Amino acid sequence: MSYRPPPDLNIAEYFLDARVAEGLGDRKAVLTDDVRYTYAEIQALANRFGNLLRQAGVEPEQRVIIGLPDGVEFVAALFGILKIGAVVVMVNPDLKPEAITYFLNYTRARLAIVHEDAHARFATAAEAAPHLDTMLVVGRPYFTDQLGDALPTLENFSTHCDDPAIWLFSGGTTGQPKAVVQTHRSFANTTECYAKQALGYKPEDVTLSVPKLFFGYATGSNLLFPFAVGASTVLFPDRCTPDALFERINRFRPTILVNVPTMVDRMVNHPSAADEDLSCLRFATSAGEALPIPLHERWNERFGVELLDGLGTAEMWHIFISNRPGDVQPGTLGKVVPGFEVRVCDDDGNELAEGEIGWLWVRGGSRAIGYWQAMDKTQRAFRGEWYVSGDMVRRNPDGTFAYCGRSDDMLKVSGKWLSPQEVESCLREHPAVKDVAVVGIQDGTGLVKPHAFVVASEPSAELSADLQEFVRQRLDPYKYPRAVVFLEALPRTHLGKVDRGQLRHDHSP
Repeated sequence: MSYRPPPDLNIAEYFLDARVAEGLGDRKAVLTDDVRYTYAEIQALANRFGNLLRQAGVEPEQRVIIGLPDGVEFVAALFGILKIGAVVVMVNPDLKPEAITYFLNYTRARLAIVHEDAHARFATAAEAAPHLDTMLVVGRPYFTDQLGDALPTLENFSTHCDDPAIWLFSGGTTGQPKAVVQTHRSFANTTECYAKQALGYKPEDVTLSVPKLFFGYATGSNLLFPFAVGASTVLFPDRCTPDALFERINRFRPTILVNVPTMVDRMVNHPSAADEDLSCLRFATSAGEALPIPLHERWNERFGVELLDGLGTAEMWHIFISNRPGDVQPGTLGKVVPGFEVRVCDDDGNELAEGEIGWLWVRGGSRAIGYWQAMDKTQRAFRGEWYVSGDMVRRNPDGTFAYCGRSDDMLKVSGKWLSPQEVESCLREHPAVKDVAVVGIQDGTGLVKPHAFVVASEPSAELSADLQEFVRQRLDPYKYPRAVVFLEALPRTHLGKVDRGQLRHDHSP
């Protein structure tokens, strides 16, 4: 079923205030290593943030940057910004100064909320960002006193459902990240369609996430979705590792794990994996990158927890194709989420038959306004009700979809389409391969050929030849990598995805 929002919609009220109004103020909302916070406590803290921002001169529709680690301050700052009608811009707090400067100037944010551990880098970045007037430094005594003096009550600004609410960013694999301007409507719509209908979030759920809250996937799955039903989220500020995850799974016994393929691989290969008890989990989700079938099968064998692969974009906020609890088919993205419609089209927008690879077109109530300061890209991507993704997919006879790769990454080899993910999935079956990315590189004749960038246990010329033959024996001959390049680690974007653009740039002739 589709969702029809009321004209006047502020998602701070939809996700937070409504829980208190429903009598759930005493329920645990945020669980940290040291403190458990109730919905009423989060509401009061968010109101204090909102009042502090108003005192600092922030007005409705102005952008406010959050550069905080995961914790109660992030949650309260986000809702405090929304409450006064301002717009949330979330950035990775671990960015280097030059990257922070880009975000400060691109967003023209007047105020940034940062943690004291990141203050020096933000302060350096701000020297080249004239629009930034104020920086609130969480963790310093002066800020704590300011926040404590602010009133714990606040009348929300009456935002329209189509007002901008949060800016989300692309992965930045082909240049600087561009902002996707998303509305209050979108966040409520996907919550109703995906979180409540497709996955069935419950008040008794406890969520735990691998990606951090500044990443839109986690903003939804580990904050907004549990808040929408009165559930609890586990937040921790330190870097996510298998050890950190296993420790918190044992401590908090979450029911939903928000995961990504890279961490799935690290968890199943961890020395203590066989001894870890994940029976508390109702299911885990996977998104952000393709989930290879062999890796999915190893997860199932090791942990026995349903792993729900899915596909979403910032432009349609969050997941719109997904496997469901009780209906998981490895190697597929699952089926279309209620409230959305998906087509597979050719270059001219004509719908293709089942089994053919084409462009993903999607429509539904979560479509973004567009890209900030990028009208040409907005016009190409947003066509009426439809968003034309850069993802290439195939529709299967059973109504599921298979992910074939990004259009920029798909290769035409010997006149045939090649999906890098298919070759990567094959190479991951080799015991010496720890991580891999396949990218198209032009050879001396100008033709594009697949090259494999491999993180291996013991790199050697013999292993390189072995990996090429390994693919030849398992896939069509034209799909084997023409070169194998060994790396200590794969480069990644600010969102943690493999930076294929950098690989292509660094290794092209």
